[in-house]
Amino acid sequence: MTAGEGDRVHVQCEESEFEGIVMPSADDSLVLKLESGYNVGFDPGDVEVETLEEDVGGEGEPPVVEREQDSDLPDVSLISTGGTIASTVDYRTGAVTAQFTADDVLQAVPELGEQANYRGRVVTNILSENMTPGHWQEIARAVYEEIEEGADGVVVMHGTDTMAYTASGLAFMLDTPVPVVFVGSQRSADRPSSDNVVNAVCAVEAAKSDVAEVMICMHRSRNDDECSLHRATRARKNHTSRRDAFETVGAEPLGRVDYESREVSVKGSHVERGEQELSVDDDLIPAVQHVKFTPGKDVDIVDSSAEGLVLEGTGLGHVNSDWIETVAEFEGPVVMTSQCLEGRVCDRVYDVGRDLLEAGVVEAEDTLPETAYVKLMWALANCDDPEAAMGRDVAGEITESSRPWT
Repeated sequence: MTAGEGDRVHVQCEESEFEGIVMPSADDSLVLKLESGYNVGFDPGDVEVETLEEDVGGEGEPPVVEREQDSDLPDVSLISTGGTIASTVDYRTGAVTAQFTADDVLQAVPELGEQANYRGRVVTNILSENMTPGHWQEIARAVYEEIEEGADGVVVMHGTDTMAYTASGLAFMLDTPVPVVFVGSQRSADRPSSDNVVNAVCAVEAAKSDVAEVMICMHRSRNDDECSLHRATRARKNHTSRRDAFETVGAEPLGRVDYESREVSVKGSHVERGEQELSVDDDLIPAVQHVKFTPGKDVDIVDSSAEGLVLEGTGLGHVNSDWIETVAEFEGPVVMTSQCLEGRVCDRVYDVGRDLLEAGVVEAEDTLPETAYVKLMWALANCDDPEAAMGRDVAGEITESSRPWT
């Protein structure tokens, strides 16, 4: 076989044929990236290979598209942090990598040019599992600066796996007079089933709306018809791969965006555009431990050097009775959340719960465990009484009541 990595080839098998781009292989196999976005492998000795084009998978410069500013359109800032929405296939490794800038996204989604005037800013260029609290702070400062410089809305492109953590962090750190919308995609742009176009278009419309909160905008269903707007502090990624992976837990989404009509529909109370003065309190104390209790888990896992502890208890907020002494001796705030996705913590029902309250545990109501983890980092750094802050609503993380939603 003479075809090289990045070449487009035609492969003739005994009973079928394929066309695709040659990918790197760990052995002597021939691996093709098909137009569908999936890979298929062959034994080179069993197939006939014809090279159609050479090095079409190499890095090329994207076409330059000139965009004139339209005074009738709002100004939206696109902040790129990496993730699948800003990813493509790296033909050197065969992996999906985050390497697009904000301007690259505009090149890839021409529809965006009709919606707003843009300026792009790259804060970092990593996949979301590499995010740290330090990155959250950098993103918060970047958003603050973009709004201070006149942006009518901000879209933050971010990987989906830890998007809810970053978005929650910004919800606590920022008071914003304009929408701040996190958006990602479950499938990279090289796949026809990618959700990046619909999500990006809907996110920009959300950034032009009157909802001045930190939100997550992602597919509402498996179809390409609309996206949901989730309040950052109530959102969770609940599926590994489906395009409608995100859900609002314990409440309804803030709203939805229709992809075809570009209409934004908002349901329920929310902060209105211009209602808040712009400010940022971006100090964090990252030395918070998040522990999920499981039957038989040794209490020695609790790090006494941590400055705060978030427990993810069972049911109404329970851990093994053997943990109570350790909790009582812990020097920082101990916050109780529940592993249940719906409902509130209530440690007044059973003896172990009452013992935990006596030991000083703070009930986080129905705050999601991940959100409580982020909130405690922020509360330790910014609140005179972090324990009191963990029990009251700051950024929509605690609902007024718990009830099933239909």
